[in-house]
Amino acid sequence: MKRAALNILGFTALICGALGVVLPLLPTTPFVLLAAWCFGAANPAMYQWLLSNKYFGEYIRNYREGGGISNAARARAIVFLWAALMISGALMFSNPYALIVLGFVGAGVTVHLLRIPRKR
Repeated sequence: MKRAALNILGFTALICGALGVVLPLLPTTPFVLLAAWCFGAANPAMYQWLLSNKYFGEYIRNYREGGGISNAARARAIVFLWAALMISGALMFSNPYALIVLGFVGAGVTVHLLRIPRKR
């Protein structure tokens, strides 16, 4: 039962991580790391596949090895984040509470991205 639950959670997290690649406000890395943890505990074959995957393997390896993020990737992430927040803000302009939440989310994610170590 535990293995099945971890597999379901792992696949759900992996799908969310994959969506996060194309949706700027959905984080990729935390979902991929959650999927790796679930598969590491319940499905070793899927865990190995995830580690060797050309799209997601780097996220896991960088985390495990203490690797950082390149300056270019950091800049792209911040630009895409704020572009998506501005579009969302323009669509929700009449709701001041939504604008406040978007501002806090943007500030929080920006600070988080700036605090991630730089890749050497």
